[in-house]
Amino acid sequence: MTDLTRREFLLIGVAGGAVAAVGVIVPLSRMGETEQAAIDGGSTPPTTTTLPQPPAAVVGFFPKLKVASLSDVNANEPIKFDYPLQGQRNVLVKLDTPVSYGIGPDENIVSFSSICTHMGCVLDQYMPEHNALGPCPCHFSTFDLANNGMVTLGQATQNLPQVLLSVEDDDIYATGVIRLVYGYADTLQGAPMVEVS
Repeated sequence: MTDLTRREFLLIGVAGGAVAAVGVIVPLSRMGETEQAAIDGGSTPPTTTTLPQPPAAVVGFFPKLKVASLSDVNANEPIKFDYPLQGQRNVLVKLDTPVSYGIGPDENIVSFSSICTHMGCVLDQYMPEHNALGPCPCHFSTFDLANNGMVTLGQATQNLPQVLLSVEDDDIYATGVIRLVYGYADTLQGAPMVEVS
């Protein structure tokens, strides 16, 4: 066996890296096309607003639960509900600004988990003047609902899980959850599913 020169060693390393990169990039690009085809080919319920479409896997297994009527949602009056499992508390609010995944005529109605991402304490206080949920009664974590449930104060390090909503006529439905709910390795396991009528 002959000794490799430094130049030969580097050349082999660069060539091997390029082959490995192509082996990773090509399947990833095909996966994106498949997911887009699943989204485009799937049937979606009629909505009154154009919403950004989440990946198909996000909404594929969640129940569809009527949460409220669009005409009953008022600013500064949060609506509380369990979803997708019993005991997984959430809050639906009408903000003063359009937001990501917001629904309704002004794209300002959103819903987030009410379970703090720090240690699972229940967030019962809503501050409409700041579009914020919190502070948490345990360690004062506060979350900005106008910015994807982002932590703005306290011990928490993760955003609140966001409940995906859709509108059909005047009815608001919960259709999925982005991010894991605190205390659950799988948002859909560990408690009975909410009853869907």
